[in-house]
Amino acid sequence: MMDSLDTLSIGTDDPLKIADLSLGNRLILGTGGAPSHRVISDSVRASRSEMVTVAIRRFDPTNQRVSIFEELKELAVHILPNTAGCYSAKEAVLTAQLAREALHTNLIKVEVISDDQTLLPDPIELVLAVEELISKEFRVFAYTNDDPVLADHLVKLGVAAVMPLGSPIGSGLGILNPHNISIIVERATCPVVLDAGIGCASDAALAMELGCDAVLAASAITRAKMPALMASSIAKAVQAGRESYRAGRIPKRRFAMASTQNEGRPFS
Repeated sequence: MMDSLDTLSIGTDDPLKIADLSLGNRLILGTGGAPSHRVISDSVRASRSEMVTVAIRRFDPTNQRVSIFEELKELAVHILPNTAGCYSAKEAVLTAQLAREALHTNLIKVEVISDDQTLLPDPIELVLAVEELISKEFRVFAYTNDDPVLADHLVKLGVAAVMPLGSPIGSGLGILNPHNISIIVERATCPVVLDAGIGCASDAALAMELGCDAVLAASAITRAKMPALMASSIAKAVQAGRESYRAGRIPKRRFAMASTQNEGRPFS
C-alpha cells in the first residue's frame, strides 16, 4: 500500500533503472523548439524531471553567455546529449565523440534522420551508428521508428534503451500505432522510452499504459501555450499511466458483464 497518493511523489517505490542510473521520474524532457532557456528551466522545475536531452550541436565552448548545459547542471539533472541533425552514421559517431569530450559522459541519444520532410529515422544508418558507438563503450539510447523487428535488432546490439516514435517529430499526432509499441514493449529486455509525437498529457498516459518505461516529450511542452503547465500535466500523466499499467486493466469484452451477480435477487 502506497503511503501517499501525492501525484508529485513520483517513483519513490518504482524507480526507472536505465543506463546505470536510477530515476524517480519517468518523464524525460527534450529541449527542441524551446524559445528560451527560461522555458526549459521552468519546465524542468514544473515537471521535476531528472533527465533532459540536448542536441550537442548547441554546445559552443566559445560562447561567453551561460549555456543551456550550465543551466541544466545548476538544476542537478542528468544531461543526455543527442545527435540531432545527423543524417549518417559517420556524422552521428563523430557527434557522440564530441559529446563525450565536452560533457564527460558516455550517455548518448542516437538520432540519424533520413530526410528533412519526414524527419524519420534512417534504419540502416542508425544500426551502423549504434554498432560502432557500443563498440566504443557508449551507453546508447536509440531513437527508432515503431518497427518491432528493428527494435529487436537494436536491443540485441546492446542499447541502454530503445526509443520508438509515437509519430513523426513535432507532429503532435500522438501514438499512431499502439499495437506495434506494445509488441516492442513485450519483446524488449531493456527500457522502452516512447519518443516523438506526443501532443498532450493523454498521449503520455497511453504510452505508459502500453507498458513503456518512460516518455520523452519536447515539442508538446516547449511549443505549448503554457509550457510549464504542460510539463506538469504530462509528468502527472506519465505517473498515472505507469500506475494504471502496474495495476492491470480488466480484459476488453464484446458484451457487458454485470458488476453485481444474480445471487440474492428476489425471484431469481
